Amino acid sequence: MSANKIWFITGTSRGFGREWAIAALDRGDKVAATARDPKSLAGLAAEYGDALLPLPLDVTDRAAVFDALARAHERFGWLDVVVNNAGYGQFGMIEELSEEEARAQIDTNLFGALWVTQAALPYLREQGGGHIIQVSSIGGVSAFPNIGWYNASKWALEGFSQALSQEVADFGIRVTLVEPAAYTTDWAGSSAAHATPLPAYEGTRAKAAEQRARRVGDPGDPEATREAILKVVDAEEPPLRIFFGDGPLAVAVADYERRLATWRAWEPVSVAAHRKDS
Repeated sequence: MSANKIWFITGTSRGFGREWAIAALDRGDKVAATARDPKSLAGLAAEYGDALLPLPLDVTDRAAVFDALARAHERFGWLDVVVNNAGYGQFGMIEELSEEEARAQIDTNLFGALWVTQAALPYLREQGGGHIIQVSSIGGVSAFPNIGWYNASKWALEGFSQALSQEVADFGIRVTLVEPAAYTTDWAGSSAAHATPLPAYEGTRAKAAEQRARRVGDPGDPEATREAILKVVDAEEPPLRIFFGDGPLAVAVADYERRLATWRAWEPVSVAAHRKDS
């Protein structure tokens, strides 16, 4: 497929959103780029001029999301690729999370993606096609201690996106869940939120940190994902799911092998629960 696409990308101040905006702009595509602080987009605007439409946006504000999509469509007249990248990591054991922290994570990582998806779909249906990219995580396939609520937000994203892909296929709209490994972004740094720790979980927290260090190993380079995302959006038949990075496949395979073994071992109990013999 040819280039010259129109993109709408959330969370372009840094990380994958910024890298993918640059990848698109460098090859001549046009991008509506959103960020909470539009000043963070000044450098891109200066370099790429009218090819970039910088937009301030808090994805938790549904009305603002619909307005941003309308402004992007009004400016460019079309939408080829819609990227839900805005999000952050919430650290903390499940018991440690406050109500405010729990709701904020879902508001951004899940509802933010939902609002953008809902706002984009009328345009994509009308034009007879388009591609929605949902930025998930290996944490949307498996789950790990001390980021359980982040996992919950991404598992929910995975579920609604898989259903969505079936609902919109007849309109020519494709959906892809990008599931990255650990990268040298700011995901676990200043952009992350941390619950107040409980002393009871000190041992568990230490084990979780050790496991994460082994799992992460050598984090990926975000810039290396530029070519990968272009291959995904240019594909005639893009995947519903794709891992980015070296390592997630092994984690997923081991996790699913354990699940299958457990389901099979308990299958007699499962079948017996189907119907009581008279």
